[in-house]
Parts: sequence; structure tokens; C-alpha cells
Amino acid sequence: MRVAGPLRIMVLILTAGLTWIVGSILLGTHGSGFSRLQQLFSSPENAVTTEPRARKYKCGLPQPCPEQHLAFRVVSGAANVIGPKICLEDKMLMSSVKDNVGRGLNIALVNGVNGELLEARSFDMWAGDVNDLLKFIRPLHEGTLVFVASYDDPATKMNDETRKIFSELGSTNAKELAFRDSWVFVGAKGVQDKSPFEQHVKNSRNTNKYEGWPEALELEGCIPQRTVGTQ
Repeated sequence: MRVAGPLRIMVLILTAGLTWIVGSILLGTHGSGFSRLQQLFSSPENAVTTEPRARKYKCGLPQPCPEQHLAFRVVSGAANVIGPKICLEDKMLMSSVKDNVGRGLNIALVNGVNGELLEARSFDMWAGDVNDLLKFIRPLHEGTLVFVASYDDPATKMNDETRKIFSELGSTNAKELAFRDSWVFVGAKGVQDKSPFEQHVKNSRNTNKYEGWPEALELEGCIPQRTVGTQ
């Protein structure tokens, strides 16, 4: 019984010593006491690596536009469910959130010199009056930029004069636009050549992405600003 007491004391001393040694190894003997734990958790084996997020520029473009250029993105509507969007210089000109889009053609007129929005309207090309559209696009001033995004049906009410005006604005596809086609286009009054900013997908039962409608289209790029304008 006399030996049991000293053994217990030795066991307690050894246990305390081992605990201190293990704690020193884990927590370190210098600094804040947590350096070892930080090393363990921040080691390359335990580090969580994440891919750097790609930087986005105006209107979500993957790269910035040169000086004296306007950044834009035009997205057509998806079927008759998701409305179109027209963005210019990081400003949303037309969208469902702004509550200024509708079935048919959604058109934003922009000053080609300073990029300011002149007017934005939608025109129902299924049940509306095409004369409303003609009154809107006939009197355009030289250099006015015209942004167009279709939604649902862009063409049923189109007549020859409408197609001719869009063609004069630089469109290649306006003459063949048909019922429920998807169409995005950026043109300008007074252009000499066809616009490079246009996409068109025909409504076809064999290739439609949605039941009764083709896929939505997205167009983005940089438009040179005019140095002289009449606006």
C-alpha cells in the first residue's frame, strides 16, 4: 500500500508531462499558441483551391471595349415565357424587370454620338398595328443606333415597307423574317454596308429548342461612337 501512493503520483506526473508535450507540438511554444494548428489547416494538402472568377466588363462582356466604343448586349426572348433584354454601357435599356418589353419587336433608339437612350418601345407583331412601328422607325435621324430583340412572334404583321426600312438600317435577315423566328439586330440610320451585328434562327419544327419556338439568341459587342451627329 505504501508503493501505490508514489505510483499514482508518478502516473499523474507522466500524464501531465505527455499532455504538455503533445499540446506544445500541436499548438507551438512560440507566438499565439495556434501557429501549429494554422499550419496544419493551411497546408497545401488541406487547402481548398478555387478557380479565379473571370472578370466581367460592361453589360457582362468578357473584355472591355476600346475607347470611343459602346459596349452592348442584346438577348431575344425565350419562347413566350422569358422576355428579351437590351443592355448598353452597363445600363439596362429594356427588360422584363423594367416592365418595358412585350410580344413582337422590342426596339431601343440610341444617340450614336453619346450613347444616350432616345426612346424604347415594344410593338406587337401578332395582333398590333404595323403602322405604329412604321411611325417609330420612319423618321430616324442620321446616325441613330437601332437595337432590336424579338419576343414570341416578330414578323406576322410585317409588311414590305417595314422589311425595307430594316434592310436600309443594315439588316440582312429582315426580308425573310417569319412567324416565331428568333431575331436580334443592331443597325443604324445611314449605314453604307450590312451590319455585322445580327443573328437569326428560323422557326422550324425539326430544330426548335422549345415547343413551337427556336432557341433564344444573344448578341454582344462594341459599336464605334460617331464623331459627328445630328442628335
